[in-house]
Amino acid sequence: MKLILSTSNVMSNSPSIIRRGNERSNTELTSSLRTNFKTAASSRENSNSSHTFWTKRAESGESLSIPSVDFSQTGLSEERSQYDITVKLFYLPSVSPERRCAHTRHAIELVLKELHIDNIDLLIVSYPGIAFDADDEDSSDPDSPPDEVDGIREGGSGSESGLGVEDIDTMIKTWQTLETLVDEGTIGKIGLSEFGSARLEKFLEKARIKPGVDQINVRDCCVVPRPLIMFAKEKGIELLTHNDCTNILPTGTLRELLGPAPAGVGVLASTGNKENGLKGDVEPQWVVKYTAVVKDRGVVENKGYFAVAELKE
Repeated sequence: MKLILSTSNVMSNSPSIIRRGNERSNTELTSSLRTNFKTAASSRENSNSSHTFWTKRAESGESLSIPSVDFSQTGLSEERSQYDITVKLFYLPSVSPERRCAHTRHAIELVLKELHIDNIDLLIVSYPGIAFDADDEDSSDPDSPPDEVDGIREGGSGSESGLGVEDIDTMIKTWQTLETLVDEGTIGKIGLSEFGSARLEKFLEKARIKPGVDQINVRDCCVVPRPLIMFAKEKGIELLTHNDCTNILPTGTLRELLGPAPAGVGVLASTGNKENGLKGDVEPQWVVKYTAVVKDRGVVENKGYFAVAELKE
C-alpha cells in the first residue's frame, strides 16, 4: 500500500516548526510532518483509539493519506500570476530509476492539487548519492571515469546514501520525463542539484532540454567555486544554493514518525504487533518540497512537503 504523507502549509503551522536558515530540509520536513500528524490526530474525536479517524484510505484501498487532506480547503490567496512557484523533487536511495517517471508525475500532481494551479515555474530534481564538494571543483577532470566525476567516488564520502552515484545515462532517462512535462506546459523550467562543472558538462551533452538551474550545497565555504561560476555563465545556467541533504527521509526516521507512541502517531503497529496500526515494513519512495513566493513582495506565502512511502505487509 502507498502511504501519502503531507505537512500542509508549514508557514501557517505551529511555531514549534524549525525555520532557522541554517537548518537542513530534513529537519524541517520531519518537524513539519510530526506537527501536522499530531494536529490532525488531536482534532478528531476518538482519535486516540485508531489512526483511521484522521487518515483517509482511497476507495481502491491502494493508498492511505496521512493525514487526510481536503484539497478544497487549500490553495493560494491571490491569482496564479502573482507567484513564483518552485518545486524540488528528491529521488531517494534504494528506489530503482525505472520507477521515477510515475513518481515524478504523482509528485507534481499532488503539488498542483494542493496549490490549485495548472503549472509550476521551476522544478529542481535531486538524484540520490550526489554531494557537491567545492574543494574538488578546481581539480575536476571532464575526462575522468563515471565513478569519479567532481571528486565524488561511488560509495565514498561523496555519497550520503552510501549506495554510490548512478551514471549519466541513467540520470538522462529520468530527465526525459521532466522534458516531457516541459513540453506539456506543466513545468516552465527544469534544474539540477549538486552538479559540479565536470558532471554538468557530461549531462549537457545528452540532455535535449538544458537545465536552467544548478542548485548546490556549499557546506564548507561561503563562495561558489569560480570554475563552476564560469562554466554556468557560459552555458546560461543560474546557480543557486541550498541547505538540503540527499537522503531527506531515511527509513528509520519514517518508521519513528509513524510508529507507536510516544515517539510516533500510531499509524504503524509495533514490532510485537500488539497495538492497533498497520503492519509491515515501510520504504520511503520520494519527497517533494514546494514553495510559492509572492513576486512583488518577495514573501513566502505557502511552503510544504509531500512524501510517499510503500508499506509492504
